[in-house]
Amino acid sequence: MDTATLGNLALVAAAFSAAFLAALWLSLILWTYRDIRSRSRDPLLRILALLVVAALFLPGILIYLILRPPRTLEEEYQRTLEEEALLQNIEDTPLCPGCTRRIQPDWQICPNCHTRLKKICHHCGRLMELPWNLCPYCGTPAPGMRREAISIEDALQNLPLEEEENRAATPAPTRSTTFPNTVPEDVDFPKDNE
Repeated sequence: MDTATLGNLALVAAAFSAAFLAALWLSLILWTYRDIRSRSRDPLLRILALLVVAALFLPGILIYLILRPPRTLEEEYQRTLEEEALLQNIEDTPLCPGCTRRIQPDWQICPNCHTRLKKICHHCGRLMELPWNLCPYCGTPAPGMRREAISIEDALQNLPLEEEENRAATPAPTRSTTFPNTVPEDVDFPKDNE
């Protein structure tokens, strides 16, 4: 091989190397842009990351990998949702009004301070909140509550049934074609002229 051929091969190798480095540089800039866009909404931080990678090339990408935000925006959103769900679970667990310790929803009495938490319906046996005057499961009034104190809707719903039962219990009057004379004969009626 002569020196001209070696020179041409070196020139081609240098051209491929330059093209490869230019493609690698552009691809790293593009990757940095996509990565920082998924990790931050701050436009200044996005521009700064692109400038570090564009100006410093391979050392710039190392610097970017060290300084970039650890989680993507999607991961941050998922983490926030998980934290909110955990906080909601903590807030939803009932607390004893006496000692403010966590209690189970089906406990009648707090095992720590012996505060009464719920009462039992005498009809269906399900647990009711203490202030409830009516069982929401079977509609039975709580002990000590008068029957008249039931809501108006319940009374209106029961009214037609009671009327039908009363009608069924009393026989219907029979109609006759002749009317007996029920007015006594010795009664004087006033006259219109007087």
